[in-house]
Amino acid sequence: MGIDGLPDGMLLAATVDLEGTPTRSLKVLHLCDIAASEALHDARLAGDQVDRSNMGCWISACMPDDRGTLDPDAATLDDRDSDIKWYDQFMPHVAHSHVMQKHGLFGPNMSHSTACASGLIEILSATRSLRDGQCDAALVGSGEAVSRMLAAGFHRMGVLAYDEAPEQACRPFDSQRRGFVLGEGAAMFVVERLGHALKRGAKIYAQIDSCRCLPEAHHITGLDEKASTLTRLIQDTLGEAGLEPRDIGYVSAHGTATEQNDKVEMRGIHNVLGSDTSSYCVSATKSMHGHLLNAAGCVELAITTLAMRDGFAPPTINLTNPDPECHFDGVPLVGRENRFQHALKLSLAFGGHLVSVCLSRWNDAQTGFAYPSAKALPGAQAA
Repeated sequence: MGIDGLPDGMLLAATVDLEGTPTRSLKVLHLCDIAASEALHDARLAGDQVDRSNMGCWISACMPDDRGTLDPDAATLDDRDSDIKWYDQFMPHVAHSHVMQKHGLFGPNMSHSTACASGLIEILSATRSLRDGQCDAALVGSGEAVSRMLAAGFHRMGVLAYDEAPEQACRPFDSQRRGFVLGEGAAMFVVERLGHALKRGAKIYAQIDSCRCLPEAHHITGLDEKASTLTRLIQDTLGEAGLEPRDIGYVSAHGTATEQNDKVEMRGIHNVLGSDTSSYCVSATKSMHGHLLNAAGCVELAITTLAMRDGFAPPTINLTNPDPECHFDGVPLVGRENRFQHALKLSLAFGGHLVSVCLSRWNDAQTGFAYPSAKALPGAQAA
């Protein structure tokens, strides 16, 4: 056992690569490296295929990694052979700085620290700069790795779920929910103006219709149980996108499986989209990958984008006994085919940061993606 009774496996800000080979760099940098390289390669922007003097970079802050300063052998990390520098331990924007420099991105750039809304805040900030003409394209994303201090803090807060079967611990919107499980990972996007993407022959996954944020000046960790701010946020997002509530076919919920977050989110969604379970569905994918904190918004937006591309709604696993207030279709246990055209992604963060992003599917098969056949979707059920 470790800090305040935390299992040892939750304490390590691991500095190993994804193959298990020891490295001398922070795990979050390794995760962001992989995600950024894959995003640029997938967008066909590797090498000199884009003017990097005009390409922006928005990568959110991550939690500081204390391993290099608290461990007894910390002095060894100052060796010239080490890739872990003293400033990596203290700079929340270390991942942003690392990726920006590695790929030579000299356009407008920023790194925000707004808790688990950070990923979507980067999307919002980047799209505004693109619309203002400050750049033509941008690398946008976030990453997170679990540190000892981070795990201990959430443990003391009492929001972590414990279960003899860890895969069953996180139960969003379920009457037996007990909190979330910490996760690690990264997701990166290449976001660009439509004309720029079409001109260079890019494959387009989705169109960002609107991004909105609102502060909930209520409490550092608490939410207004009437969900008035979230209700207004969703309404404003749809208004900016020129959509009606009935147009939204899928919502990627923040879905932390904590008592208060789930209650507020259910009420806000119901207030705007209604309780007609046949018109839209809601997934809380943290039930599967855990809560990635600063990286949660981008990872879940990536899942939403791929779900829209494939016409497949991901499930909320462990949703066996829905909360009585949960009137929407939570896609319990098993995902299914659902060819929705418009989706909403929500993030509700500590500090009162509420963010919403609305996406539309890009239906031109020549510049985008055709729907795969139902048989190609593992575990698919007819909608």
